[in-house]
Amino acid sequence: MLKRNLVLIGFMGSGKTSVGVKLSYRLKVAVEDTDKLIERRENKSVSDIFADSGEAYFRRKETELLQELAEKQQGLRIYSVGGGTPVSPVNRPLLKRLGTVVWLRVKPETVYERLKGDTTRPLLQCEDPLGKIRELMDARREAYAACADIVVDVDDAGIEEILAAIERESGKMKLLVINGPNINFLGIREKSVYGTQDYQYLLDMIEKKARDTDCRIEVFQSNHEGAIIDRIQDAYFDGTEGIVINPGAYTHYSYAIRDALASITVPKVEIHISDITAREEFRKVSVTAPVCDRQIYGKGLEGYLMAIDHILEMGAALLQKS
Repeated sequence: MLKRNLVLIGFMGSGKTSVGVKLSYRLKVAVEDTDKLIERRENKSVSDIFADSGEAYFRRKETELLQELAEKQQGLRIYSVGGGTPVSPVNRPLLKRLGTVVWLRVKPETVYERLKGDTTRPLLQCEDPLGKIRELMDARREAYAACADIVVDVDDAGIEEILAAIERESGKMKLLVINGPNINFLGIREKSVYGTQDYQYLLDMIEKKARDTDCRIEVFQSNHEGAIIDRIQDAYFDGTEGIVINPGAYTHYSYAIRDALASITVPKVEIHISDITAREEFRKVSVTAPVCDRQIYGKGLEGYLMAIDHILEMGAALLQKS
């Protein structure tokens, strides 16, 4: 059963249109192509819009449409967006707000083979189309990865395999782990307190936990209070179903982070690697714990796994009640 809208992103030739149509029939929900929506509004093709008004105008209309769709309350939809849509940093949070973002990842060689006879693609009308495809894909790869909730490799996959992967992954519980200041310095800072394992070790632990528990877990880290608040607020819109947070030193005085957490009603667990009750007096006070469902401390990195388990248990209990 579809929980949220699905948003298909990817390079041209990745199959967004055909996958969107097949998913629409399979899931019995409407499918929309954002390029076609803009064409209808402007009463001209995308290529004509580019020629008459320029790319900047088209990109502005693209962002305006995403804002409108993200704010609009309507039945479930599948959206297929243009290959360049995720490139704008403004568009990425809008895409995640709009629905679960699925990146149909494809290799340059596959795109070339699929489209080499297509004379309607201006991009391919050049001396080295494969080189141009590689260049553009390299430039866009980071943008696609930044806003994708799910990645499906489509090169050697049949349509049924692709559809099954999207259905399976989109049905998983989505969790968010937030790490505050200096957590990225694990293995460097105060090893006697925080241990010798580095931050990558923690990321690998969480990735394995996601596989073992069959859920999707995003990890976000920032040394900046405002960025953490923004990510918590984004979680209100992007389908996050549980939050594990280690606010670092912000634990003890950030009422702004506390208020952001209080605004999100999903299960929340505060985690600390060390035993904060056995350290300096100021560390014994948490202003964020009262708005979380549980606080775990002194369990080392294992505490993150315990926090994830607690949220999964709470999610299962809420599902049973519903």
